[in-house]
Amino acid sequence: MAPRTRSNPLALAVLTLLWERPMHPYEMSMTLRERRKDETVRLNFGSLYSVVDGLEKRGLIEAASTEREGNRPPRTVYRITDAGATEAVDWLSDLVRTPVKEFPQFEAALSFLPLLAPDDVARLLRMRAASVRVTLTSLESTVADARAQGLPRIFALEAEYEMALLRAELDFVVALEAGIGDGSLEQVDLWRSLHDRADAAGRLDPDELADALAPYLSVQEDPPTTR
Repeated sequence: MAPRTRSNPLALAVLTLLWERPMHPYEMSMTLRERRKDETVRLNFGSLYSVVDGLEKRGLIEAASTEREGNRPPRTVYRITDAGATEAVDWLSDLVRTPVKEFPQFEAALSFLPLLAPDDVARLLRMRAASVRVTLTSLESTVADARAQGLPRIFALEAEYEMALLRAELDFVVALEAGIGDGSLEQVDLWRSLHDRADAAGRLDPDELADALAPYLSVQEDPPTTR
């Protein structure tokens, strides 16, 4: 599979399942859901069938047999090819080895945060922190139950990673909310003053905004020295 087709983790999930044993698409879907892999890979029947079709066209999987139960339509059982096994190992190795820039929605929100008033942001951050705590507590409980039932840690590493991210996010959100509230966030006074000057619709005159931000956004260069 060419690198350009490696953007959909569902294809890697299919290759990994077929590495275990031949399956038809419905069994693939049910297995992924039973293992809760649908929480880390976006899964729906339409996209799954498209992925299976694409992998077959590229010679990474192939039809092994056809099954039929009663009056139901026949189901094609697929198996991984040698090329598919090689691709699965190469792809997974690349994902583990190479950091990739992702685009989380919260990161995008932070980049545009000054559009909102500081006090509103502080309130929204408190709400987010509460939601993160609920999610984190639920995930910790789920993982603890699974481990208590004998699930090897190696099969729950993605959940551990998610918990680590949630804890880091919670620490950041709590600290940011506190910095806004107690005024320790750098330039929070500028942020407040901009919204104090906004009109009823929350907008600033463009010229006034440019003047207010000029000292912070302009690049000051030292004049060249002569020898």
